[in-house]
Amino acid sequence: MKHAPPPADGQAPDRRTAAPRPPADEAQTPDAFEARLRAIGAARYHDRHPFHHRLHGGDCTPDEVRAWVINRFYYQSRIPMKDAAFMSRVESPALRREWRSRIENHDGGAPGEGGIARWLRLAEAVGLDPAYVASAHGVLPATRFAVDAYVRFVRDMPLLDAVASSLTEMFAPRIHEDRIAGLLRHYDFADDRALSYFRTRLKEAPADVAFGLAWVLDHARTRPEQDAAAAALTFKTDVLWSQLDALWAAYVEGRVPPGAWRPGEGMA
Repeated sequence: MKHAPPPADGQAPDRRTAAPRPPADEAQTPDAFEARLRAIGAARYHDRHPFHHRLHGGDCTPDEVRAWVINRFYYQSRIPMKDAAFMSRVESPALRREWRSRIENHDGGAPGEGGIARWLRLAEAVGLDPAYVASAHGVLPATRFAVDAYVRFVRDMPLLDAVASSLTEMFAPRIHEDRIAGLLRHYDFADDRALSYFRTRLKEAPADVAFGLAWVLDHARTRPEQDAAAAALTFKTDVLWSQLDALWAAYVEGRVPPGAWRPGEGMA
């Protein structure tokens, strides 16, 4: 049985000890706290996962790419749902005004617009039936469990934790840039239409990050609040990482669980 190779830099992240808690009990300065949050991404963000190195390096088979598109769509489709759940608890009109653009970015202002529609164009480009992908049939159980756990986390946890969990967007531009370059270099399906989701996120994400980071830095004023925010961001990196672990096990190592997508299904 094949085992996942280490990341391209040769250093597999130690997911138990990355970004350790600083020893002092007092609140960190905003600069130190921001550095702590960014260290979580440097150690734990899923750009370090072997599946992404395989994908961006052109080593994925067409069916591995399709499996990634199918499972990642489930995550994309739940983003506006988790944001709507978050907004339902927000009493501040100012915060709701800032946050609702995230739903609009994914749902669009009309049919055929928004990030979800752009992801379905990617599905079509890799040979999948967009209606099949949108149905969420064939999604890996681990993908479903991880994504649903994230939606529940944002719905149920304190607002600070919920906002902090969104800060994986701080690290997303790098992975989008690598993905665009890698897919264009290695895969025939890749063109401007197929990759429009990633190009658009390069423009949208900075505004989300600027607001979310500033909000967390302003509201995490005590050490317990800072620890909670850091834990929330760590949780979100685990959500993303676990989805790729499931993809690797199912479609690289060939251990496809019952009910999950199998090559040949859902084709256009």
